This record gives sequence, C-alpha cells and structure tokens, in this order.
Amino acid sequence: MMPYYRGFYGFDPTYLLVIIGALLSMWASARVNGTFQKYSQMRSRTGMTGADAARQLLRSQGVFDVTVQSVQGQLTDHYDPRTKTVNLSESVYSRTSVAAIGVAAHECGHAIQDNVGYGPLRMRAAFVPVANLGSKLSLPLILFGMLIGLTPFIRIGIWMFVLALLFQVITLPVEFNASNRAVKLLGEIGILQGDEVGCTKKVLGAAALTYVAAVAASLLQLLRLVLLFGGRRNDD
Repeated sequence: MMPYYRGFYGFDPTYLLVIIGALLSMWASARVNGTFQKYSQMRSRTGMTGADAARQLLRSQGVFDVTVQSVQGQLTDHYDPRTKTVNLSESVYSRTSVAAIGVAAHECGHAIQDNVGYGPLRMRAAFVPVANLGSKLSLPLILFGMLIGLTPFIRIGIWMFVLALLFQVITLPVEFNASNRAVKLLGEIGILQGDEVGCTKKVLGAAALTYVAAVAASLLQLLRLVLLFGGRRNDD
C-alpha cells in the first residue's frame, strides 16, 4: 500500500512542506518588488536610462551583435540568446533610476556570458529541453501511476521532477554571475557612482533571492513526493 501520512482529522502533514515553500516564494517576491520600488525612486547621477546604460555597457565589453529593446510588462526583463536581444520592461527601459540601471545591467551580464561562452549558461541552455519535459510530465505521470496503481510510473514522475529541479539549480550560478558582472562593470565604467553601486547590489541581491526561494520550494516539494510515494514497492 502507498504510505499514508495522516495527522489529526485526516490532515496530511506533508502539506506543511508545500506551505513553507509557498511562503518562501511569496516572501522573496515581496522583497524583490519592495526593493525595486524603493530604488526606483532614486535617480542616477548620470541621468542615464536603463536602455542607455545597457548599450554603453555592452559596447564597453565589445558586444556589438546584441540589440536592446523594450517589452511590455513589469519586471519582464530577460536576455534571449536565440535572437541576441536584451529585452527590458517598461519600468526599466526608459527610466533613469538606480534600480532600472541595475536590472538592465544584469540582463547585459547574461549577454556578456553568452559572448564569452560562460560554461554554466551553455549548460543551462542545453538542459532546457530536458527540464521542459520533466516539468510537463512529472505530475501527470505520478497521477497516472496512482490511478492505475503502478509504482514505476510514479517513480519515473519523481525523476522527471528531479530533472526540472536540476535546471533550477543550474540557473543559480548563472544568475549570481550575471549580477556580479553587472555590479562590477557599472562601477568600473562609471555608469553608477559611489553609493549607487551598493544600492544596485541590493536590488540584484533581492532578485537573486527569488531563484533561491524557487529552488528551496522545489526541494520541499520533492521531499513531499518522496515521503508520499518513495516507499512504495513494485508489487504494491
């Protein structure tokens, strides 16, 4: 029989793991939004916009094949290696705040990683198809295995979930490295000055917490799956 974790009044205590993960994600999201809003009110001394800073930063590193463009949404900023574009959200592209410049520089950090062939970035790109497969098939396989009573499907589903989690883990050094590059270059080039660099570091540090929280939440979810289904035998 499947392990049956039940507490008082039929409550499944493993749900606490899901709740903790959700709270971590909510806290990280609230922190990045709050930090970004705080430093969005701080105008950079150079008066450069996020787009201006991005273009100057890329030129300074000899990256001339990447386009900087505006995209809709709030904090939807990303670098697309397929189209060689740094995509900046409306709150970053034309704003002159320290927060906007920091976020723009972070995405340029990814473009620079791509340009120099940064190993973890290449590994993450190669892992994308596997991670997508894992995230799409893990829960359906687990549910299907429960429905028909076959443990192998459940175990395959758990391993698919592990693949999706590995992608999140690989993402961590990529994101931290992009932020470190951004903070260092902004100060060296003079796009930001004095305490502005430290403020930008706080913005990017808060953003990095969202990735850490996502990994922690996924680890807790994996632990729950193992507790619920990991003890099943093939002849159950």
